[in-house]
Amino acid sequence: MKTIKFNKYIYIAVAMAALGSCSEDFVTIDPKGKFDTSTYFSNEQQCYAALVGVYDPMRKNVGGFENMVGMLNAGSDDFYAGGGGPTDGNGIQNFSTHSLTSIIIPGSFWNDHYQGVSRANILLEKLPAASMSDAVRTRFAAEAKTLRALYYFNLVRLFKNIPLVLVPLTTQTIYDPEQVKPEVIYAQIEKDLLEAISALPTTINPETENARFNKGAAQAILGKVYLFEGKNPEAAAVLAQVNGTPGQTNQYGNKLLDNFSDLWVTTNKFNAESLVEVPHSSAGNSDWTFWGSGRDEGNSLNQMVGPRGYSRPTGSTAPDLPSGWAFNIPTQKLYDAMKDDPRFGATIFDLKALKAAGKADYIPAYQDTGYFLNKFLPRQSDVRTGGGNAELNYKQNYYVIRLADTYLMEAEALGSGPRAQALLDAVRHRVGLDPVPVTLAAIKNERRMELAGEGHRFFDLVRWGDAAAALSDRGFDAGTDEIFPIPYTELNGTKLKQNPNYQ
Repeated sequence: MKTIKFNKYIYIAVAMAALGSCSEDFVTIDPKGKFDTSTYFSNEQQCYAALVGVYDPMRKNVGGFENMVGMLNAGSDDFYAGGGGPTDGNGIQNFSTHSLTSIIIPGSFWNDHYQGVSRANILLEKLPAASMSDAVRTRFAAEAKTLRALYYFNLVRLFKNIPLVLVPLTTQTIYDPEQVKPEVIYAQIEKDLLEAISALPTTINPETENARFNKGAAQAILGKVYLFEGKNPEAAAVLAQVNGTPGQTNQYGNKLLDNFSDLWVTTNKFNAESLVEVPHSSAGNSDWTFWGSGRDEGNSLNQMVGPRGYSRPTGSTAPDLPSGWAFNIPTQKLYDAMKDDPRFGATIFDLKALKAAGKADYIPAYQDTGYFLNKFLPRQSDVRTGGGNAELNYKQNYYVIRLADTYLMEAEALGSGPRAQALLDAVRHRVGLDPVPVTLAAIKNERRMELAGEGHRFFDLVRWGDAAAALSDRGFDAGTDEIFPIPYTELNGTKLKQNPNYQ
């Protein structure tokens, strides 16, 4: 099974009422030049275009400067914000030092996810009356529910105290939503995913449907949701359906890749280990007029993590790299933890050693350690040579969930026993490591080594209750910094209340 890539990038400019940055001018704007949602969604073609629009906010993971992975890495113990200086991206810098405020927090972390929710709500409302077969209608609805669940999962982990909106908002209702308890959000996420799993196809067509969810993708998301809720038996049960026999091919055709480093080859898209994957393309010819608009289709994290002013002398054996912006600098703590692990080379690029050997040079940036995130480090061969700006047109995809992740999540949910041991062993065996007894500590360490730099570490630390200890040198305040402040603009004229201990 190869999960999510749209072979044709169809982006629709829908004037949807998203819950975010709601000014009177915004909600009363004359929609000239935009289609009317009361007459659109009339047939399968239109609804398919709208469904692509529901998938589109998944680009938030590594697309744009305010991307999820870059932000969450910076707030963990394994990476610094980096960049050009302490004010280069106030949001990412202040999350790295756990000093966010409602003014500094980038509003897009709220708005972009609610835009996805809004698009899903509109499509789900319009599908019953659209002209198409019941089978297609059912599948579209299942995909929209899976996406809505995924966006709400991000929102509840980021902000915790959020409103639940399940119908399209209007100019009369856009200011009305009120926050509900996190348990209510999680209950809706579970409901959406359980309904979707029963309706999604087991397999998809790898030639034409690589972008789309199948049953296994939704089960993987549900298993992760259960784990974050502390529902370990439920998590273990659903993840077992995804994982199958550890080390073997599962019922959906997924299997761990033989070589860990192959996961980070740009052309190795939608491989056997991928469960939920976000596509990126250089075909959109994105330029700087797209920047910040959400229309650029490239992987921005590639540009962000590259070293500044990189060069190498003639005849050097150092990699041929384009220069970048030096964000997400690996810490010495991560280097020391990983230096003897077989995954080190694919994860951390040791430019410090290359410079000392005279094989390469660079301009040290803010918080420089001499190390860079190799998983997302672009190569010169990845640089776009066609239209648009090269910085905005990197095409490496991003794994939201891959099989090694679900192996370790199931092992954690089980806690002990032969199957948990087999799952842990399979992840270690892939990189040539001997078995170690399965314990929570061993699973925590394996997640850190296996998933370093993929944006999972901060949420893992919070879920385990380890964030205060791990981030004590970053200014982390327990009881506050586990979640973001709600952006100030979302509080004006609404019924929303700020998260505890934030102004």
